[in-house]
Amino acid sequence: MRIKYLQNYFLLFTLCLGSINLSAQSPNDAIMMPRKNLCTLVQYTHSAWDTYWEGPNRRTNANLGTVTTQNVMLMFNYGITSRLNVMAAIPYVWTKTSASYLSPQDGVQDLSIFAKYQLLEKSVLGGKFKIQATGGLSTPVTDYVPDFQPLSIGSGANTASARAILNFTHQTGLYTTIQGGHTWRSNITVDRESFLLHDILYYGNEVPVPNVFDASVRLGYIKPKFQAEIWTDYFTGLSGDDIRYNDAPFPTNKMSANSVGAYAKYYFGRLGIQASYNQVYAGRNAGKSTTISGGISYFFHVGKKPAVN
Repeated sequence: MRIKYLQNYFLLFTLCLGSINLSAQSPNDAIMMPRKNLCTLVQYTHSAWDTYWEGPNRRTNANLGTVTTQNVMLMFNYGITSRLNVMAAIPYVWTKTSASYLSPQDGVQDLSIFAKYQLLEKSVLGGKFKIQATGGLSTPVTDYVPDFQPLSIGSGANTASARAILNFTHQTGLYTTIQGGHTWRSNITVDRESFLLHDILYYGNEVPVPNVFDASVRLGYIKPKFQAEIWTDYFTGLSGDDIRYNDAPFPTNKMSANSVGAYAKYYFGRLGIQASYNQVYAGRNAGKSTTISGGISYFFHVGKKPAVN
């Protein structure tokens, strides 16, 4: 039996340094990087689970034991202007189980490119209120197998996403961020001649992958050399079916998860060190995973700096 592993993209595409105060930045936070600054991030992520939800029912599988997914991600973030940032990321992923005949999988996964634009920044109530919009694309860069779950390294789909971000940061450093986004995912081609969807047999090898909605609320504290936050995330497919009892999962399954987490980072000049923790506590067709990550980042000024008179 094979069990599907939840790959919540925004747990993998994590934070990168990038403002004048060396603050973190990702597609779903509210921090902008200044013009002509380039951030680089190398990050390691480890995620594991030994229980999962088959549809709404939580269960275990002794034939699998613990399912582990790891990745090392390289990310770049560049400030075209103080209001427009572009980001790119690519991870190398490897998977394994502790008690299974299934072969481990590894390889380069998907190239992701994002742009973030700040629509509004207004001083109110002793702080600043911001509205931002983010759009992105991703595509597989290797020919990995998308339906060999739970060991597939990705969904195999091309994606496009859009999200809105609201943030209020008080002058004391306390802040809150609310964001929500929609991801459209293409059909994929699998190595089989037919498949089941909602218990209906379809002939062909082109399979629909559910689109996704995600949202999060973040509460934190930020200063020039330190940032810490806690958050809650929600992720759900917008269509699809459940894993059938004692059957293998499939890319058509509707996956969802609720999780909580914490994040912290500290800066040594231009060098930053960061770490995060995330726990899935409720879900559907997903593993009850625990995820930890750590990264090192550095940023550069690109081009000539303005002369000082």
